[in-house]
Amino acid sequence: MLDTGFTPQDDNIMSSIPHTLTIAGSDPSGGAGLQGDLKTFSALGTYATNVITAVIAQNTQGVAAVHPVPAAVIGEQLENLLDDVRIDAVKIGMVGDRAVAETLAEVLERRRPRWIVLDPVMVAKSGDILVDAAGIAAVRDILVPLADVITPNLPEAAVLLGAETPRTPDAMEAMLPALQALEAPYVLLKGGHLYGESCPDLLATPESSQWLPAPRIATDNLHGTGCALSSAITARLAHLPLEADGDAIVTAIGEAKRWLHAALDASPLLGIGQGRGPVHHFHAWW
Repeated sequence: MLDTGFTPQDDNIMSSIPHTLTIAGSDPSGGAGLQGDLKTFSALGTYATNVITAVIAQNTQGVAAVHPVPAAVIGEQLENLLDDVRIDAVKIGMVGDRAVAETLAEVLERRRPRWIVLDPVMVAKSGDILVDAAGIAAVRDILVPLADVITPNLPEAAVLLGAETPRTPDAMEAMLPALQALEAPYVLLKGGHLYGESCPDLLATPESSQWLPAPRIATDNLHGTGCALSSAITARLAHLPLEADGDAIVTAIGEAKRWLHAALDASPLLGIGQGRGPVHHFHAWW
């Protein structure tokens, strides 16, 4: 039996509200990073917790500074949380260096939650580089094989593979086998960086692959879209029953995409900041 660090107090514990965890850097503007993840988790009906990996001076116009949290402190946060709170699904976002990746892998392999979603955050929407070369290699070699689902955008996928960024759907399809070879069972290659009126994502499962089409929404409010999608997938997976199969996982990913589409569509209602505004995490509630 896996050591989850949690002792159930009754037979109905798995019928309670799902518990989700984001391991990510901060965003003071609230649109991306752990703040955006916490909003997504809450909007989608889970109890949200967090472990912080970096303090970032950031707003809707860009990143001014990144201050990594030491690996030992990250490990202490994670161990202490798992000593007390059952975690059903975890989303891993920004990982600054190899020591952090190794710390996360050691703890999560020993005290594994049911679901792990990895959003390989390396480049901000503004173009700012957030992770050094050693950190990129650690994400690829240590954390990708640990994850159930990975959600790279096209530049991130290119960085992971040391390849050119795909510019067409055909190039995305050509890249998919190499991403699958990194050993995550489910790969969602996000097509938002494609040109044109649509921005389809390409989903690979252990059995097959399929396109998940979506029209492009005419908005500049793209701050935190990757964070929102990966945390929405995490939340939807956390709601799945124990006997969920591959079809249920694909359905959960599709539901998360539809939620993000609605959050983007409603984003002009917020009017946050002077740069790229955030998605509307609570569009279904406000």
